Formats: sequence, structure tokens, C-alpha cells
Amino acid sequence: MELSDFIGLRPVPAAGLLITLTRRCPLSCAHCSTSSTMAGEEPSDAQLLRFVSSFAAGDRPEVVLLTGGEPLLLPELARDLAESARAAGTRSVLLSGMFFARERRIPARVMRAVTAADHFSASLDAFHEREVPRAAVLHAVHQVREAGVPVSFHITGSGPQDPYLAEVTADIRREFADQVPMLVNEIRPMGRAAAWATASRPRPDGERALPCAMAAWPVVAFDGTVLACCNQQAVDRRPAPEHLRLGHIAEDDWRTVRRRSLASPVLRLLRTVGPAHLYARYAPESAGPGYCGTCRNLPQHPEVLAGAARDGAGPVGELLDREAARIQRAAGPVELLRRHGCPPYADLVALPHRDAAGSPR
Repeated sequence: MELSDFIGLRPVPAAGLLITLTRRCPLSCAHCSTSSTMAGEEPSDAQLLRFVSSFAAGDRPEVVLLTGGEPLLLPELARDLAESARAAGTRSVLLSGMFFARERRIPARVMRAVTAADHFSASLDAFHEREVPRAAVLHAVHQVREAGVPVSFHITGSGPQDPYLAEVTADIRREFADQVPMLVNEIRPMGRAAAWATASRPRPDGERALPCAMAAWPVVAFDGTVLACCNQQAVDRRPAPEHLRLGHIAEDDWRTVRRRSLASPVLRLLRTVGPAHLYARYAPESAGPGYCGTCRNLPQHPEVLAGAARDGAGPVGELLDREAARIQRAAGPVELLRRHGCPPYADLVALPHRDAAGSPR
């Protein structure tokens, strides 16, 4: 499974599931959106395994992303989840901060988890490089690739003008001869970065419909709560905003979570037009704190929730949701990352470039 395959599915409701195996991480990166430490919490292994085992051949996500914290602190759990998902026909993606790459040889436990996945993605940025040298990360990724697992890099920088992004993406392209794709993102002011990072983009025009693809895939949070959104501030907030809470893995199975996500009129409209447009439509005098902030604060504006619940209900709301997903998926992963990643580097998600027959070119 290549990076563009699962990024292309990102706007499709319930096509994917994100699972945070743990909040623990041995690294102390200054920009960490989850503020992870080795003392972080994590869901119950048994509950995670039960939840993933509830996937069925006719009712499952297409892909499950295993992340953290650092998921490879729990290599046996990561392997078991990937194997359980595969039994139902779901492909898995493993994302790692590469703490283990300091050694020239990948530990056997870690390699078993990595090779159980259908894709492996390594994080790389200036902050990670202070703890794990780039050369060590590249060497480890070569080993994973040689083991037959498709690989990619998840790279983060301060914005389009960050010289680090230009330098590191060029280095990776040379190292892997343009055969390894990259997802390039921008640091957000959240987690440990909240104290120093600033938002790099202007607030979207509320009059314009701007679908939220990030509300398409359910997210299993560190305490087992299942959210409809991957925004870290939404994932961490307790109590979770009711319109974003889909359940808990101790009580619910995948079928229940999927049904709630697809049937929610509010989520349908968030995925179709975005939160800023909902305010412009139902409460134009209520300016919200940015695109994601307006969504998290919806419980404070019952008139907006009521309008969305009314207009997103029934067959019409269901049709709007499907059509918004269809349009975004047809636009492709590069266009999606122009909106949600670092725009000048969006095309790197499509490496290696392929022709119409699917062959590299």
C-alpha cells in the first residue's frame, strides 16, 4: 500500500480508522503535538484487540493507522492489531518516530511489527534529528524497504519558506532516487509547540464551503474514547465535544462507531461544508476562533448545532456527504494535501510518479 493510496481515501467517511496505541514516547521533540513522554497513558491492549477484531469482511475500514506517541514501544500489540485487521481485509499503516534507528540494526521485535503492516511511515524533521540522526533514520528505512514493506516519510517544518523542508526533501529524493513518497506538513500551535509556534495560514472565509476531511475517519484516543476528528485539541479535550464523540472501545464495536459517524447530521455537514460555513449560515454574528476552533466550540452555539442537525438529516444530508467525499477523492491526494499539508510539497505524496497503466515513470 503506497502513501497516496490511503491519503486518497482520507475524505471518505469511515474508510479509515486512526488508533493511538500509546501516548508514551522516548523522544522529547519540542514540537510534539501530543506532548508525549514516557509517563503517558494508553488504551487497554485487550480493548484495542477486541475493537479491531470486530471488523468484518462486509463492514470494516479500508485502512487502519497505528500511531502514538510511539506505537513501536508496543511492537507485539502493533503486530497483533495489524494481523487482526488483515484477517478482515483491512490494510494497516504504522507510523513511527524512529527511536530505534539509533542502532544500525532494527530490533527483531520491532521488525516483526513493521513487516506485519502494509505500509511504514517514518517521521523526520529538525526536532527529531536532534534526537535521532537523519543518517540513522534513512538507514533504517532502507532496511524496512528491503524487507518488502512500502515506506514513506512524514516530514514537518515551519511552513513553505522553511529552508529545512527544501533541504531534507531534496536529500530524501536523492537517497531513494524519487521512489519514496513524502507527506510534508506544517507545525501547528498545539501540544509542546503551543508555547512558541504560530498558525501559518489565514483563517478561511466563512462564506465559502470548505469541507473538513479530518472529520471523516474515527480516532481512538489515548483513553479509549473514539472521536470523529483527528485534531489533537479535539482528541485531548475532556469531556469531548458531544458532536465529535462516537463512543468508547470498552463499550462499542466498529459497526456501532461507523454507523454513528455516517448517521450524524452534524458530522455530515462538517464534512460537506466545514465548520466556518456553518457559523456563517446559522449564526453569522458568532465569530469562531479559527477553522478547527469553531468546530470544537459548537456546543456553545446550540443554534448552529440545531441548524446543522436539521439540514444534514435524512437522505439529502446523506447524499451531500457522499457527494462531498466523491469530489474530494476524485481531486486526488495531491489536491488534498494542498489544503491540509504544506502546499508547495503536496506533489511529493505521489512519488514514485506513475503512468496511466500504474507503472513508475
